[in-house]
Order: sequence, then structure tokens, then C-alpha cells
Amino acid sequence: MPALAALAAAVAVVMVERYVEMRYGTAGLVGLLLLTVGRKANSPTCSSAGAVVLAVTVTSPAV
Repeated sequence: MPALAALAAAVAVVMVERYVEMRYGTAGLVGLLLLTVGRKANSPTCSSAGAVVLAVTVTSPAV
């Protein structure tokens, strides 16, 4: 049963990554990656950079 939960979590993460890439492009994916890596590595600088990139990507008008 724990393997099924891990598989479901992995599928959910991949789905969120694909959605962010589709909706916000490569910059959104880079921001999400920086935020995730910074959180896992317990690095406030990396996670802050990811949050800023995501915020700028989400709030900027589409070109």
C-alpha cells in the first residue's frame, strides 16, 4: 500500500509540473523547480528565487 501512495504522489507531482509548464511556459517550470529544490535542500535563497520567478511569471501580462 505505501508503494501505491508513493506512485500516486509521483503522478500528482508530474501532473502539476506539466500544468505549470503548459500554462506559464519554461519560466514557470524553472520557478517551480527552484522553489521545490530550495524547500527540499532547506535553502531560503533558492526557494525565495523560485517564489519570485513564479510570482513574476504569474503576474506578468501574456506577450
